[in-house]
Amino acid sequence: MKLRFSPTSPYVRKVMVTCIETGQQDRIELAPTSVWDPNTDIRTVNPLGKVPALETQDGAVLFDSPVICEYLDSLHGGDKLFPADGAARWRALRQQALADGILDASILRLLEGKRPAEQQSADWDKRQTAAVLSALDTLEAEASDLEGPFDIGRISVAVALGYLDFRYPGMNWREGRPALAAWYEGMAARPSMVETVPKDPA
Repeated sequence: MKLRFSPTSPYVRKVMVTCIETGQQDRIELAPTSVWDPNTDIRTVNPLGKVPALETQDGAVLFDSPVICEYLDSLHGGDKLFPADGAARWRALRQQALADGILDASILRLLEGKRPAEQQSADWDKRQTAAVLSALDTLEAEASDLEGPFDIGRISVAVALGYLDFRYPGMNWREGRPALAAWYEGMAARPSMVETVPKDPA
């Protein structure tokens, strides 16, 4: 299988953590892809022009990260990262959606900040920041739901918090959220998280 990836994409990181947690990293060929390169061929693989995109062994192409992660989870015989049914499944999927929402808003902020100064919108930045802070407050209030197996919901939350550390170190998301901060400290030490810490290309 071939994974189109960027080393700084948190959605790619979620896929890579899933690969490692399910013991499948050796099955994945990594294909570095810059979606901002005018000569990129990413749209021949993913019409949305985004990474991650996974080319499977049977020739299919899957995107985006929730779909890829669930596909990878279907390929191994160990404990599943996507609970099959019941309350555990809806809790995990809700956590994944909340974490992906944090990432969506954070990336929109990042892209807005790269626009020419005269075109940037302070109101837009404020709206996205408010979404992130509200989601973080919800995770703090529901921190007890983060305890348990490292499933797709908890993976997604850990990746989102790691992205805030990477792109917004001055945000200090831990302040006023001691339970969430303590949980993340443990999760960040997992081998799959340590191995996938994002780094800007040299």
